[in-house]
Amino acid sequence: MGLVHEADRYVVLSDILGEEDHLGDMDFKVAGTRQGVTAIQMDNKLGALPEQVLSEALEQARRGREHILGEMEKILDSPREDLAASAPRVQTLRIRPERIGAVIGPGGKTIQEIQANASCRIDIRDDGLVRIYSDDAIGARKARSRIEALTLEPEVGKVYTGKVIVVRDFFAVVQIAPHVEGRLHVSEVENRRVGKVGDVLSVGDETRVRVQGVDRQGRIVLSRRAAMG
Repeated sequence: MGLVHEADRYVVLSDILGEEDHLGDMDFKVAGTRQGVTAIQMDNKLGALPEQVLSEALEQARRGREHILGEMEKILDSPREDLAASAPRVQTLRIRPERIGAVIGPGGKTIQEIQANASCRIDIRDDGLVRIYSDDAIGARKARSRIEALTLEPEVGKVYTGKVIVVRDFFAVVQIAPHVEGRLHVSEVENRRVGKVGDVLSVGDETRVRVQGVDRQGRIVLSRRAAMG
């Protein structure tokens, strides 16, 4: 809103341009919804502003705002469920401070690799708050997925999809996340008796496993049989 004032006469202007803003007596921005005002900002050259002028400007702004909202609703009558795929965005997640090093990597190598591959920028605070700045949804999801994998804290009872990296007769080692591996005993491979792990699984296979707990040596104990349902 704007204002042109001379002696005891004034005119309140709507949607002012540069010329009115420069030569006029008031620059009054009013933001809001149909329910009310959410923000205002004013500059004026009059010093004290008459109550009548302020009241008229607010009412004129309300009418203008409702008109604009009506035109907007003809195109989009409710907010989108998500941003457009190509819209810039910021995603946040929180990790344990003890896992920050896993995301950064030696000499910053890991975080630089994530940023390059996902075309994003990552900021990590000392308290574990991670912000991912990306120009598109795919890059944001890619970076978030990698960080979550690097900082994964296995939960007892949860099922993960892992990759078999070691096969022995009586056990296999399954990687369920980067730097997170578990031990799968031959008795937990299937719902039937298996003579050797190699009869069912090979290095490189992907398989679903359930975290059973931790053994006396501190190793994660996995069960493929329990993950079958």
